[in-house]
Formats: sequence, C-alpha cells, structure tokens
Amino acid sequence: MKDYKLMTVGQIVADRFDHAKVFNKYGIDFCCNGDISLTDACERAGAGVDSLLEELGQTQPNHSPIFDFKSWPMDLLVDYILKFHHRNIRYQGPQILQLLDKVCEVHGEKHPELYEIRGLFQESWIDLNNHLTKEEMVLFPYIYDLFDAVTQHRPVPPFHCGSVSSPISVMMHEHDAEGERFRRISLLAQGYLVPDDACDTYRLLFEMLETFEKNLHHHIHLENNIVFPMAIELQENCERMC
Repeated sequence: MKDYKLMTVGQIVADRFDHAKVFNKYGIDFCCNGDISLTDACERAGAGVDSLLEELGQTQPNHSPIFDFKSWPMDLLVDYILKFHHRNIRYQGPQILQLLDKVCEVHGEKHPELYEIRGLFQESWIDLNNHLTKEEMVLFPYIYDLFDAVTQHRPVPPFHCGSVSSPISVMMHEHDAEGERFRRISLLAQGYLVPDDACDTYRLLFEMLETFEKNLHHHIHLENNIVFPMAIELQENCERMC
C-alpha cells in the first residue's frame, strides 16, 4: 500500500485516475499544480488530510485498462494525447467560439460576463494551437526518437534543445497559464451554472465549455505527471549508461 502522505497530488492521480474525483470535490488542482504534497494541497483547500485519505481509500477502482495510463508505454501515451486530446481541442475550439458569438449576441447585454469569457477563450484557442504545434513539431518527435532508441538498444539521438527538460519546462509553464485562464472562465461562468433565462444554445455552450476544461485538465495531467517525468527519467538513465 503506497503512502500517499509522501506523494504529490499529481503522483496520486497518476497512480489511479479515479482519485481525481476526490481532488475535484475539494478544488485541488492535480494537473498544473500537481507537484505539491498532499499535506500542502489539503492545507490550501481547507481539508483534513486524514478525512481526504479516507475518501481516497473509498474510491471504486475502474477495472478498464484504458484508464491505467501510468502502465502504458510512453509512445502509446503520446499517441493517445495526439489523437484524442489534440484532435478534440482543434475540433471543439471553433465550435465553442461560434456558440460564444451567438450567445453573446443574444444574452450579452444581460450577462456581460459572456464577453469576457469569449475574450479569454479566444486567447486560449490561439495559445493552445501554438502550444500543440510546438509539442507536435519539437517535443513529441524527440520523445518518440528517445523511446525507439531505448527499446531498440540504439544510441540516443542528440536533441537540438539539449536536455528534453528544456522544452518540457516551457510546456509546463504554458500549461500553468491555461490552467489559470480556465479558472477565470469557470469563475465568470459561476462553475458553469446556467442562468434561469438561458436558451438551449446557452446551455449547450456551458456544457461544452465545462467538458473542454475537464478534458484540458486531463490532458495536462497526463503530460505533467506521467509523460514528462517518464521522458526526463529515460533520458537521464540513458546518459548515465553511456
């Protein structure tokens, strides 16, 4: 039995993603701020460590292997991120922007916060596209090369960025910025609580925004807490062996 008191919140969710439900309940950020200890996270959230540990122990395990991301090979994890998360962001982003335009036009006068939500999401959409492109063109190709070299017992190829930690540091900084931006969006949307005068389009917009944010958190969690540490450890082990 692992001692979660000695682990970061990111490591705890990486150990079993079901635990994310408990952290979400207490507003504990396990993706962008996944590097803090459980004790510190509980203190910030005003939650008792022992009671939270008890709830973590009561979460029902999901026996579907698709959720056991930590056991996946690194190249498969990157495949999943690219083909699920990257594709969904690029597909859903324009749809949400169109809905925001429509809802702002109809409801913006009575709900002026919608204009700020639209501005923030538009900024996010631009920055996320640039972020995904950097991962796809720079970081992930090297992670694939690194994984292939190790599994095929070939020399690790040189990386023009030097250590893989360098682009990872940039990606994590950008993750933090998106996490903060969506905290602001969620606050403006009152946790995506739909007002009484909302039309069906308004309701659909908030459903899509909430789903987009949840998927983004999962996306960031997979990279920050699983893929990136694996890549850094793999490169360091290879350098020690050479």
